[in-house]
Amino acid sequence: MIRVLIAEDMHMIRSALVALLSLEEDMEVVAEIERGDEVLATALRVRPDVAVLDIDMPGLDGLSAAEQLSARLPSCRTLVLTGLSQPGNLLRALKVHAKGFIVKDAPAQTLTDGIRRIARGERVIDPELVAAALETGSSPLTARETEVLRAAETGIRVAQIATQLSLSQATVRNYLSNAISKVGGRNRIDAIRISRDAGWL
Repeated sequence: MIRVLIAEDMHMIRSALVALLSLEEDMEVVAEIERGDEVLATALRVRPDVAVLDIDMPGLDGLSAAEQLSARLPSCRTLVLTGLSQPGNLLRALKVHAKGFIVKDAPAQTLTDGIRRIARGERVIDPELVAAALETGSSPLTARETEVLRAAETGIRVAQIATQLSLSQATVRNYLSNAISKVGGRNRIDAIRISRDAGWL
């Protein structure tokens, strides 16, 4: 029996996933949660074989939760579900040792087969996402540029970003300017859009 943890913030999708997996004779859903920051504690308590994680959850995103599981509970393999085929997210998923990465609109059979394969120690990745990731490449942004661009995405001013990240306003402007230049954006908003579409944020 494959013990599965499901983390998905949208109630209807989470319920559908639980219902789907309950039809499989070799799977048991041992926990269902809606927040990314609850994944590790729950997994440590129920000890799943596979954690199915939505990429975008409140509290903590699915990739960060996968990274925590890899470090603290390596016996639990992770399958990340994404609603968007952002190639940069696939590269991040591989870096945090996620064993699977598939889009939410894949057929149900893809998910159940994927869980079985991951439980056996295999890797399951949507081939179209692999092709897109190879074409897009990894993020050209440094960790600090990414952090500043993420802060700017919320719409706050340079002074607020500087305070939030304990940087000078001049340093924040430099990071923003570098990020805009590296991703080929016309301005801050364009750079955020390009980076978000590529999965770099």
